[in-house]
Order: sequence, then structure tokens, then C-alpha cells
Amino acid sequence: MRGLARAAVCAYLALATLPLVWMALTAFKAKEDAISLRPRFLPATAAEADPDPERVTFPVTVSAFARLSEVHVGAVDSFWSHLGNSVLIGLGSTLLSVALGTLCAYGFSRFRIPGAKDWLFFILATRFLPPLVVVIPILVMYRALGLTGTHLGLVLLYTAFNLSLSVWLMKGFIDDIPRAFEEAARVDGYSRLQAFFRVILPQARTGMAVTAVFCLISAWNEYGFAITLNASGAITVPAYFAGLQGNLDGMPWPQVAAGALLFVAPIVLFTILVRRHLLRGITFGTVKQ
Repeated sequence: MRGLARAAVCAYLALATLPLVWMALTAFKAKEDAISLRPRFLPATAAEADPDPERVTFPVTVSAFARLSEVHVGAVDSFWSHLGNSVLIGLGSTLLSVALGTLCAYGFSRFRIPGAKDWLFFILATRFLPPLVVVIPILVMYRALGLTGTHLGLVLLYTAFNLSLSVWLMKGFIDDIPRAFEEAARVDGYSRLQAFFRVILPQARTGMAVTAVFCLISAWNEYGFAITLNASGAITVPAYFAGLQGNLDGMPWPQVAAGALLFVAPIVLFTILVRRHLLRGITFGTVKQ
């Protein structure tokens, strides 16, 4: 039975990683190999590569990564500039979402707030509304405030939409932290604010890591607002890929694959770094002592 379960997991893993593997292989291909009607799967050195089209090997090249600094037709800047925009906007909105969500969740968890359940439902209800439904009034408001095409505009917008998720996730984690910890700190002379920073936050770091992963993924991959509000200026990578057009030689697919590979790498790295907190956070509170 255990062997069957492992086989099922391995099969699912292979299926789930197949698009990523193909993207990685495309990033190291020449354009002729990337658009060939006969798929070529296996990398080989230039000396080993066979020009015979019946072969499935392709010569490895890193020219696609070197050409990411070029400004392609349909873009206003190089890939690296857009990646910097994504990093700044993603990290900024994630930090704000986690910080504000933790403070708000602590208030709902530890204080008696009139209509707290109604307020929490209202916060959750903001997730029910498709974001693109409100894109027109937000666009009008942003134009009046001069926030279109700016990093600050997307940071504030992503923070607002991720705040509901952050509040609900963090409230569950803070609810599971015994009040006795704070009471003991208050007896020792700590103020409520000191108890929050020295007792609650260290205990809630697992929840904060989990919340940060989901908020970062949401902001990192967002496309609708990025393409609508930042058609010029602080354009993120998803909007950059959408606006990338082919030149006389066609779409530069190896460069697109190389850029997408680099775009995915920070999320994978961040998830690996917080994996211990992430795994603990998924099961946090499921077993009561």
C-alpha cells in the first residue's frame, strides 16, 4: 500500500513539474530548436549535437539569458527592469499585508469589538468580488491621484486585496496562542505593546511566514491590474510578457522561457527558505493539547 502511495505521488510530481521542465529546456535551446515541428527533448554539447532532424537532441546554449538585457519589440525596457519592478512591488505589498494583517488580527483576537463577527465577514466578503469588476472605478481614482504607472499604486492595491486573506490567516494563528503567555508578560512588567512584540510575534512567526507566501504569490503573479493600471511606467513581468510581440523573426521563445524561469525562481527560493514554517503552519492548530 505504501509503495502504491509513493508511486501515485511520484506520478503526480512528474505531471506537475513537466511544464517547468519543458520551460527550462526551452530556455537553453536555440530558436530553431524551440520552434521545431519535431520536438527535441535531450540537451547535448555542441560537439555531440547532430544536425540530423531525426534526432531528438539539441545543442545547449545560454544565448537566451544573455539577450534578456535587450529591449524587444513590444516592450519599453529590458526584462531585468521589469523584474526589478516585480520584486519591489511584490515585496512591498507582502510586507504591508503581513504587518497590517497581523495587527488587525491581534485586535480581533484579543479585544472585545462590537460586531466583530460582522466585521470579519465583511473583510472576508471582499475576497468574493472578482478584482476586475472594480478595475474601472480604481482606474478613474488612480488617474485623479496620479498613481497610474507607479510602484506605489500597485503596492497599495495589492495590499488592499491581500489584507483580507492576511487577517483571516493570522487571526487563526493568534487565536491558538494562549493568553496566559501575555498575562505572564504583563505580570513581569511588560506593557501590552511590549508583550505583543516580545511574546506574540515570536509565537506567530510561523503564521506570518505562511501568510507571506500566499500574499507574495498573489502579488507576484497578478496580471489584470498590472496590465490595466501600469500600461506604462512600473510594468511588472506578467504585463511585460503579455505585451511582448514578435519581430520579423517571430516571437523570441527561448528568451521568454529564460525570463519565465528567472521569474519563477524567487518564489521557489522563498518557499524553500520558509518551508519549515510553511509545513508547520499548514497543520498548526489541528491537534489540540
